[in-house]
Amino acid sequence: MPVFRCIAALLALLTAIFSPSLAAAQGRANHIAAELVAEGPATPGGTVDLAFVMKPEPGWHGYWANPGDAGYGMELTWSLPEGWSAGDLSYPVPQTLLISGMMNHVYEGPYAVLVPLSVPSNVRSGAIIPISVEANWLACTDKICVPEQALLAATVKVGSGTATEARFDGWRADIPPLIDRAASFSFDNNTLRIGIPLPATLEIAAPHLFLGETGLIDYAAPQTFRREGDMLVAELALAKDADLSAKAISGILKLDDAGNGVSFAGQPGSVPQGGEVLEFGAASNGIPAFPLLLGMALVGGLLLNIMPCVFPILSLKALSLARAGESEAEAQREGLAYTAGVILACLGLGALMLALRAGGAEIGWAFQLQEPGVVAALLVLAVAITANFAGLYELPSLSVSGGGQPMGAFGTGLLAAFVATPCTGPFMAAAMGAALLLPAAQAMLLFAVLGLGIALPFFALGFIPALRRLLPRPGKWMSVFRKVMAVPMALTALALGWLAWRLGGWQFLLAASSFAGLFLLVLVIAGRRQRAGQRAWPLVAGAVPVLAIGCVAALPHVMAPPVAAEAGLIAAQPFSEKALAEARASGKPVFVWFTADWCLTCKVNEGVAIEREETKQAFEKAGVVALVGDWTRRDPAITRFLTAHGAGGVPLYLWYPAGGGEPQQLPQVLTPSTLTELAGAN
Repeated sequence: MPVFRCIAALLALLTAIFSPSLAAAQGRANHIAAELVAEGPATPGGTVDLAFVMKPEPGWHGYWANPGDAGYGMELTWSLPEGWSAGDLSYPVPQTLLISGMMNHVYEGPYAVLVPLSVPSNVRSGAIIPISVEANWLACTDKICVPEQALLAATVKVGSGTATEARFDGWRADIPPLIDRAASFSFDNNTLRIGIPLPATLEIAAPHLFLGETGLIDYAAPQTFRREGDMLVAELALAKDADLSAKAISGILKLDDAGNGVSFAGQPGSVPQGGEVLEFGAASNGIPAFPLLLGMALVGGLLLNIMPCVFPILSLKALSLARAGESEAEAQREGLAYTAGVILACLGLGALMLALRAGGAEIGWAFQLQEPGVVAALLVLAVAITANFAGLYELPSLSVSGGGQPMGAFGTGLLAAFVATPCTGPFMAAAMGAALLLPAAQAMLLFAVLGLGIALPFFALGFIPALRRLLPRPGKWMSVFRKVMAVPMALTALALGWLAWRLGGWQFLLAASSFAGLFLLVLVIAGRRQRAGQRAWPLVAGAVPVLAIGCVAALPHVMAPPVAAEAGLIAAQPFSEKALAEARASGKPVFVWFTADWCLTCKVNEGVAIEREETKQAFEKAGVVALVGDWTRRDPAITRFLTAHGAGGVPLYLWYPAGGGEPQQLPQVLTPSTLTELAGAN
C-alpha cells in the first residue's frame, strides 16, 4: 500500500540523515548482512558484474524491487570514479508472503542481486579501482520491520584473464532469463490480461506473476492462468486506483517453488481471450483451488454435527420428523426452514468477521468465543436449552411432540449454527483460512456452503422419505431420549462456565452464573404456567431485556485478567515471532501449536497426541523446542501468524525440521504417533 511505502521510505530517510550507519549507532549488526562482490577482471570499454550478497537472519526477510503491499526494495547511492556507471539491478525470483491479507514479495533466505558496471575505455590495464555504494533496505519479520543500511566497498581489477569469483555462476543461474519475445497486455473489466510467449512444452508447476509496476494490480487477489498454444495468459485483478495509461510493463513469472522463472517485458496489444484454464492444485497465493475449498467447507460443516452441543439439537429435530401423521410437505418445509436458518447464521457471522477485519481488527474464525460477554450469553443459552431438554419448560422449535412449524425450525437452525461454529474442525481450517484472503463474494459463498454442510443431515431427512423411515417409531421413549440429551447440553454449559472463568476470572463466572440462574428460574416459572394452560411467554419476553441490561451493566466491572495457562507435560514456551526465530536459529527441531480453551478439537489433540509422556520423552531425546500460542483471548500477533499460514482459526500445528527448512503443516486431527514419529526422524 502507498501509505506503508511512504512510512518505510520516511524511516529510511531519517536513518540516512541522522546516522551514517544505523547498525553502528545502535551497536549491533544488521538483521540482513550485506556484502558487495566484484567479479573481475574488467575489460576497458566493457562491463563487469557486481553482486550484492544478502544473508537474512532466520525469521527475517528482504524485499524485491516491487515489494507488494508493504515494504521497499534496495535503494543505492553510488560513489564511482568519473566515467564509470552502474546499470539496473537484476533480482532472483522472489517469494510470496501473506501477512494479514497483504501480499509481500520477499526473500526469506540468502540471495544475490546483480548489477552491471560499465568501465570507461580509457582506464589503463592493471589498474585496481575502488568503488563504494551506500545501500539502504528494509529487513522484516512477520511482526516488525527495521530500516537498515551499510556502506559497502569493493575493488575492481582492470585487465584480461579469467574470472576471479566463481560464485557468480550460481548467482547468474538464479536470475530469471529474459524471454526473447515481447509480451502483450490489455485491460478488460477490472482485469489486467498479459500474454506471455512460452512454449507449450515448458513445464509450469506453481506459477505466480510478479509485476514490476507498482500500484497496478491487487497483489493478494488470486491469479488465473490460461494456455493458448505457445501463449500463457495471466489474468490479474486490478488495484482500485490503477493507472490504465501504462505504455509498458515488465516483471517475473515464477514457474515453480524451486526458484525457477522467466522475466518478461510487454507492450499494449491484443491478448487471446480463450484458452484452457490451468489448474495447479493450489492457487499462486497458497490458497487451494476454489472447488476444493467448497468441498472442504461442506464436509467440515457436516462434521460439526457430531459436536456435543449440536448433536442433541439435531437429534431432537430429526425425531420430530418421526411424529405420527407427519406429511411429506411438512417435512420438506421444516428441512428448508432449518437449512435457511443455519445458512443465514453462518453468513451473518462471516460477514461480521470480514467487516471487522476490513476495519482493521485482527480476528479470525470463532472470534466471538474470544469475548467474555459472548461466552456469558452462550452460558445462559446452554442452561436454557438444558432446562428445555430436561422438560422444565417447552420450546416448540425443540419439541419432539409439537407440530412442525417452519419458524421454529428456522430458529433452531440459527441456534445450531451459532453453537456449532466455535472451532475449526477437520477439512474446515483451509476453507475458513482462505475466506480471509479471497474476494468477499467467494468468501461469503464459502460461509454459505459451510452452513449447508451443517444443515445437510436434517435437510436430507426432510426430502428423502427413505431416510425418515429409518428413524425409530414415535413413542414414550422419545421423552426419555430428550432427557438423556440434556446431559451433553449440561456438559456444554459446564464447559462454557469453565471458559468464562478462564476469560474473566472467578467473579466473572459467578456473575454470569447468577444471571443464568435467574433466567433458569424465569423459565421454570414459565414451564409451570405452560402446564397449567396459562400464557407463559409474556413473562419470558419481559425478563429477557431486563436480564440483558443487567449483564451489560454488571459483567464488565467484575472481569479480571485472563487466567494463566497451567503448565503441561510438554515444557512449551509462549509463542512469539522472536521466540520462533530464536528457536529456529538454534538448529533444533521446533514444534509450534496454536490452541484455545474453547476449541474442542484442540483439547482432544492435546490429550491424544501432545500432552503425553511418550511425546515428552521423544521431544527430550530429539531436543525439540516447543512453542504454544494460546488464542483463547484475542491476540493480534497470533491472528496475523494464522492468517499468513492460511488458517482462519485454531488448531494449527507446525513442525520445523532440524537445521532449518520450510515448516510442515500437520493435520488438524493428530494421532498418538504423529509427533513421536516426527521427533524420531530428527
